[in-house]
Amino acid sequence: MADPSSYRPRPGEIPDSPGVYRFRDEHRRVIYVGKAKSLRQRLANYFQDLAGLHPRTRSMVTTAASVEWTVVSTEVEALQLEYSWIKEYDPRFNVKYRDDKSYPYLAVTMNEEYPRVQVMRGHKKKGVRYFGPYAHAWAIRDTVDLMLRVFPVRTCSAGVFKNAARTGRPCLLGYIGKCSAPCVERISAEDHRELAEEFCDFMAGRTGTYLRRLERQMAEAAEEMEYERAARLRDDIGALKKAMEKNAVVLADATDADLIAVAEDELEAAVQIFHVRGGRVRGQRGWVTDKVEEITTGALVEHALQQLYGEETGDAVPREVLVPALPDPVEPVQEWLTGRRGANVSLRVPQRGDKKALMETVQRNAQQALVLHKTKRASDLTTRSRALEEISDALGLDSAPLRIECYDISHLQGDDVVASMVVFEDGLARKSEYRRFQIKGFAGQDDVRSMHEVITRRFRRYLAEKERTGEWADGEEPGAAETAPDGAVAGTDGAGLAEPPANTLTEDDGRPKRFAYSPQLVVVDGGAPQVAAAQRALDELGIDDIAVCGLAKRLEEVWLPGDDDPVVLPRTSEGLYLLQRIRDEAHRFAITYQRAKRAKRFRSSPLDDVPGLGDTRKQALIKHFGSLKRLRSATIEQICDVPGIGRKTAETIVAALAQAVPGGPAVNTATGEIMDDTEEPGQQPGSPGEPVSTGAPDERRGQER
Repeated sequence: MADPSSYRPRPGEIPDSPGVYRFRDEHRRVIYVGKAKSLRQRLANYFQDLAGLHPRTRSMVTTAASVEWTVVSTEVEALQLEYSWIKEYDPRFNVKYRDDKSYPYLAVTMNEEYPRVQVMRGHKKKGVRYFGPYAHAWAIRDTVDLMLRVFPVRTCSAGVFKNAARTGRPCLLGYIGKCSAPCVERISAEDHRELAEEFCDFMAGRTGTYLRRLERQMAEAAEEMEYERAARLRDDIGALKKAMEKNAVVLADATDADLIAVAEDELEAAVQIFHVRGGRVRGQRGWVTDKVEEITTGALVEHALQQLYGEETGDAVPREVLVPALPDPVEPVQEWLTGRRGANVSLRVPQRGDKKALMETVQRNAQQALVLHKTKRASDLTTRSRALEEISDALGLDSAPLRIECYDISHLQGDDVVASMVVFEDGLARKSEYRRFQIKGFAGQDDVRSMHEVITRRFRRYLAEKERTGEWADGEEPGAAETAPDGAVAGTDGAGLAEPPANTLTEDDGRPKRFAYSPQLVVVDGGAPQVAAAQRALDELGIDDIAVCGLAKRLEEVWLPGDDDPVVLPRTSEGLYLLQRIRDEAHRFAITYQRAKRAKRFRSSPLDDVPGLGDTRKQALIKHFGSLKRLRSATIEQICDVPGIGRKTAETIVAALAQAVPGGPAVNTATGEIMDDTEEPGQQPGSPGEPVSTGAPDERRGQER
């Protein structure tokens, strides 16, 4: 525990101006980011008598080892910089809202030549119109199914679209009138884009004008005795009204607003957001956070606004944001929101009428979400604590293993040998700490040697970080820390795609250092031989404060180094269940990486070996000849006819294809269909540069490790 007085700035050092400050721990990790109208007054609050601080603030200042600050011109700049740093450094003592799912959106890809309507999750993409979020993906699909009758916009994937264009036959939706079939040019690109824009206008809430136009067209068709057309328009109107009924009117004045409610106790807070567009609730989402600092409701609202609108611009930020309490001060936040939208944004607390009544509904949802979260978490905390205690007792550890790392080896009959490292902290997966390795020290199948290599490489990096940051204990020798093994790929430390170059881990960088923290327990997937290899690797590096065990699949036995007999945990043990979950996660992560490497190897082409032949010219060759088989039978003169291919390059291509051995017939693994003889394995007819996998690997999948 650090003494805050040991790093307290001297009087007069801190400027009396707006800015953003960062607290760092002894490892130079940023643990807290804050902003202030006056840095001098705000930071002085942290260096008072510890007894007068809130318990969470006291924990933060005693964990920290230094404080630094950056001066800015205005409070709005401070707000923007604070958001950027919280997102970049992920400080442990800041309020971070989290939810347990990725909310689906209805998206229209207006950045494509033929816009597509689809369900999307995750980060928003430029040029795509989003509507939502929705609670369930099926709700989006139901709405889209109703609206495609009136707005037959493309919904198919790029592969289906290209295949329909190649064959000249649309998909089923094109035949039943729920797609305008731009793939077969039933509609031009311009008309299809206009159709997509009308779809977006309707989803954005501009429904009245469009419905009135359809009703007028229906009446005109009836007057002209075009009863079939009038009936179709009547059904279209009914479909649109049914889609609108899925979102009830909550604000009669067609308001565009977001309503944010907060329910909190001393330890946690839950936030609920209702997105109202055109007076209707178009989406709902919720977050929960630990109150790791002393914080007011207004400050919780400010953090929620940062997370909600930090990546949004334009119409994604509504004209009106209704909250239960205003941030203090409110002017910088309102100015920041106005800048994100590009127009004035009203941030206020509703006082009366429909908006206050709707806010009460949102508040009830927030309260229920907090109660549900606390019920689940109480159960989870109890179970995880019991599991860690059972593991500690069974393995004879001094304390519960709060950080557990598990390693697994995966290969296919000795090819593409890889390893995985997964990390669990407090019984929960910490996916940002996962790592994967390529086995480079030898060739062939040897799980024991592979495990020894992986453990050596992982903890060699740990010792190197410990030496570099000067964390050695008095009298401790850093001689065990070595450089990465020869043959490691630049920037990977021989660990595949997982590790950046060491020189990016600068001392001033507040991001978590890769491989810089040691676990209390190392779990390996395997029995006594794998455990012995892991323990030998640690002994060779001089590490004696990390426990090692192995979990064998056959009887789920736990093996310890040097023991002739395994430790058998009861089948109902929470500790055994946690070890199984960690082991299975390591296996999943390893085999996913191994399959990706194998798929990349099977997608290779003889053209890859031609020096100076890039992807563009490869695709031009395949497009010109139709397949590798036809290219192989072509003459040098015929190859020279391809734009961009000279005679010297053509001669090199012919030589490379002559040396390559043609494979067997290509198999579509989804259908089992053998592809046309005129096509090369891995080459989809009519789709140059889009290979398919051969059947061999999947047929041997049962032999994977």
